[in-house]
Amino acid sequence: MKKVFRWIAIVVVMIFIVIQFIPGSYPKNKPADENDIITYHQVPQEVAAILKTSCYDCHSNQISYPWYSRIAPVSFLLSHDINEGREELNFSDWGKFEKRRMIKKLDELTEEVEEGHMPLPIYTFIHTNAKLNDEQKEVLDNWANTLMEKIVEE
Repeated sequence: MKKVFRWIAIVVVMIFIVIQFIPGSYPKNKPADENDIITYHQVPQEVAAILKTSCYDCHSNQISYPWYSRIAPVSFLLSHDINEGREELNFSDWGKFEKRRMIKKLDELTEEVEEGHMPLPIYTFIHTNAKLNDEQKEVLDNWANTLMEKIVEE
């Protein structure tokens, strides 16, 4: 029985080593421009800090890749989550959105944050500073509602 577990362990280690050579397809970083939500709407510093800490690693073109992002299979998960996050909402492309989409995304943002779906629990498990407290949730909610009203009035 010990031989079986030993061989299983060897196979698992070999698979882990081999998958390190599979190239990752990391989403590329791009510098922020005038379409970034922070610039486009002149977002208050407090809100910008919350967005950058809790949202931007998956929902922007400015990602802070941690040391473990190059280790498979974690790299595959990160790549998938970032691509999916950007597809759903990319704050770096905000200025390219139609007003109706801006309002919809702000409404979804408040709902996701309030229900605790965002930031993702798997993200906040490692990035504990990204977890939003009640005060931060309220700041985001107030800001998003005010911005929605402003967009409607424009």
